Amino acid sequence: MSRIDSAINIDDLKRMAKRKLPKIMFDFIEGGVEDEVGLRTNTNAFRDLRLVPRYYVDTSKREQKSKLFGNDFASPFGIAPTGMAGAFRKDAELFLAQTAREANIPYLMSGASNASMEQGAKLAGKNLWYQIYGAKNRAFQLDLVRRATDLGLTTLAVTCDVPVASNRERNRRNGFVRPLRMTLPTILEAMLHPGWVINYYRSGGLPMLGNWQPYADKTASADDVAGLFASQTPDASQVWGDLEAIRNAWGGKLLLKGVMHPEDARIALNMGVDGLIVSNHGARQLDMMPSPLDMLPMIRSAVGPDVPLLLDSGVRRGSDIVAAMCMGADFVLTGRATLYGATAGGLDGVKKAVSILQREIDLVMGQIGALNLDALGPHFLLDTVRAEEERRNTGAMAVRR
Repeated sequence: MSRIDSAINIDDLKRMAKRKLPKIMFDFIEGGVEDEVGLRTNTNAFRDLRLVPRYYVDTSKREQKSKLFGNDFASPFGIAPTGMAGAFRKDAELFLAQTAREANIPYLMSGASNASMEQGAKLAGKNLWYQIYGAKNRAFQLDLVRRATDLGLTTLAVTCDVPVASNRERNRRNGFVRPLRMTLPTILEAMLHPGWVINYYRSGGLPMLGNWQPYADKTASADDVAGLFASQTPDASQVWGDLEAIRNAWGGKLLLKGVMHPEDARIALNMGVDGLIVSNHGARQLDMMPSPLDMLPMIRSAVGPDVPLLLDSGVRRGSDIVAAMCMGADFVLTGRATLYGATAGGLDGVKKAVSILQREIDLVMGQIGALNLDALGPHFLLDTVRAEEERRNTGAMAVRR
């Protein structure tokens, strides 16, 4: 049995990834911002939720197939965008893309990916989606739309929750900033992970931002292209009109990623988006934000029952995915879980992460008495059960009087 095969849950893959990476790199994956309250907020939102099972329900033939935007997927989750994945494991984004196709789940490639969307599309086909960050030069973001159109991609996600750079203090302490300023202790700690160091330098060091390379000089280095990206995004001048311009240029399905306020959700629908991703960017932008899970019911009420709502941030278990769907999500994305897998074991690690989540979803559905995804809903949530029983008890007391 390989080490990857021995992983029982996503935390096992996380520990394997941590052993492989220097602290400066692992902290980039794992960190939040400032006091990292948001990381705990996201985790606690799921941990504080309780599912109430129903028994004597025939769930012997459970299935977790999901439909989104007219496409059939094997499971109700996909791979969320994780920038610079190729720095943690060479070709990590290609492993994510290949797994997405083989597992028949979507992969939302990061706007800061090392592999290009052209490379990803060759492996993932229709399962590749692409994330767009707003750029100061609007021609760049519209050209990314054109390239996605030429490739036949079906879905774009515009990220709205990065108006300015965030205060990622772990990165600043480690020297993971531009230009890179690693301290001697950081360098010495990195030498404790010789496998990663050797592979990193064999691969040429800092990997190229593949989707941004076409907009730099032909002789531009990876650092030059990273500098171009950093000069273009984040862009604090982005407004609703920029989303409208992308909507007008894009003929496929359009998601707005990072929606946390019900009124923003309403505005986005009026702009013509096809769905929303309720997300706080994995708690990597504003530390004092609520969790997406806590905001999900309000946003569902704001947009109604028919608008596709996706959720990401803090998802580490199949039970988290089931809980999010009971709270009103139609689909869930997870980023760190599959990135741990890619870092720990390459292609086999990503496949392992996906299979762990699929197995957990299946078991939780069997435990609570849900034959398929249509059976999920708020009736499995403790708060709903408690409110319904209080209503019934109040009614019964009234009859007695």
